[in-house]
Amino acid sequence: MSPFVIGPLCRCPRCGKGKLYDGLLHVAEICGYCGLDLSAHDSGDGPAIFVILIVGGLAVALAFIVERTFAPPIWAHLIYQLPFILGATILCLRPLKATLIALQYRHSVAGFGDGRSD
Repeated sequence: MSPFVIGPLCRCPRCGKGKLYDGLLHVAEICGYCGLDLSAHDSGDGPAIFVILIVGGLAVALAFIVERTFAPPIWAHLIYQLPFILGATILCLRPLKATLIALQYRHSVAGFGDGRSD
């Protein structure tokens, strides 16, 4: 399966059916469906960097649009920016981390020595 399909679904990179996470961002030790050892994963800071760039760019664009349209006081920007940034970060981080782990599995890096590209 493509890493870009199973990543956003947060599924096991081998079978595509088992759950990848054991919590909000904690990767499960093994896949409950196929038994793949997921403890060797290491997505590092890659997903966080992508989220910072994507959400940060969207937040700046949103602030620019709101400022040019309504010209609110500075404190008003905090009212909508903080929930937007927190929500978008949580929504983006899980699928991006899962996609990077699936790509690592596909290319047999970061501890996935038995990765298959079928």
